[in-house]
Amino acid sequence: MKKVSQSDIVLTGLAIFSMLFGAGNLMYPIEAGMKSGSHLTIGLSGFMITAILLPLAGLIGMILFNGNIDEFFNRLGKPVGQTLLGLCVIVIGPLIAIPRIVTLSYTMISPFLPFSFFSQPGILPSFVFTLLFLALTFLATFRENKIMQILGYIISPTLLFSLLIIIIKGIITADSAILNHASRAQVFTSNLMGGYETLDLLGTIFFASIILHILKNTLGHAMENNTRLLAIVSLKSGIIGVSLLGLVYVGMGILGAYHGHDLSHIVTTDTLFREIAFKIMGSYGAALIGTAVLMACLSTSIALSAVVAEYVENKVCKQKISFASALLLTLITCVPLSIAGLGYVRKITGGPLLYVGYPVLITLTLCNIAYKLWGFKPVKLPVLITFLITLTSYIAASAW
Repeated sequence: MKKVSQSDIVLTGLAIFSMLFGAGNLMYPIEAGMKSGSHLTIGLSGFMITAILLPLAGLIGMILFNGNIDEFFNRLGKPVGQTLLGLCVIVIGPLIAIPRIVTLSYTMISPFLPFSFFSQPGILPSFVFTLLFLALTFLATFRENKIMQILGYIISPTLLFSLLIIIIKGIITADSAILNHASRAQVFTSNLMGGYETLDLLGTIFFASIILHILKNTLGHAMENNTRLLAIVSLKSGIIGVSLLGLVYVGMGILGAYHGHDLSHIVTTDTLFREIAFKIMGSYGAALIGTAVLMACLSTSIALSAVVAEYVENKVCKQKISFASALLLTLITCVPLSIAGLGYVRKITGGPLLYVGYPVLITLTLCNIAYKLWGFKPVKLPVLITFLITLTSYIAASAW
């Protein structure tokens, strides 16, 4: 067995950070900062509870289940558990997550690209950008055991470096925060929902599964029989990744609060990062902004594609096709919604998934953690109650 070094733990932590920091993470922290303004501390506190603690809970839950995602979901009963698992895979794959990443990348990066093929000068057509982005994702993902190295050694440092330059300059040049007349309770509640909308719990449950699988392969087969060591390595790495995520959230929240004056009414959420970064860096910051966006979106695209491809390979096709073939099939199914546009994808995200499906997943995660730590056995009834309450509330709100 290869000895686990501190560099292995740090590398995995960096990979976890880059997996989590994707499309939504470029939008929501800055929006949280703008909503908070002069109440930044209380606003970011609300945002962090759902944007950081929920993903950490997902990671802990999967570690306690030794990365066995079937066991995690099948506590609801195999038919229900596998149905929910399949729905989650569709959500993080072709239905929402990957198309959201691609469309956000296109929205932010395309104005910087010097192309005029079938479109306005300087704008790359969305279908061409989609094919190029997904092709790059395939090239970075098809060798599954190299994913951690690509994310940890290349993408994470590049992403952190570009973000830190923008954040540090933004803090240095900050003047006054946006004046917020709302109550602290309103700001806290609003940003609590903002962190909730990142849907990062969904990501960490699946990322943890593939991280544990890759760690077993890269750190030696004996790791498979040393669940305690595997859990310790995963938890330490997860804390590093989530801590980096939290620090970047704070920095981006500050940018929103101090540089978001007069932007809320003239730009959409998906372009906030680009516009604020331009205010801070000037036109010479285009390359830096483009790099930050590309690295953020590509890293999560790689991780999600690997998770979905592994599901397709093992569950759907029963290992009758290779991982590379499953990956290609996964990415092809992501093309239609990726071309449809970010507005269309966000409409899908904001429906039953956000207000019904996500609370069910939160309840399942907390019940599973309680089961492993304290022997708390109920899970079907709490999940059913959560489902009925959230479904009823969603229907009532829609009717109103």
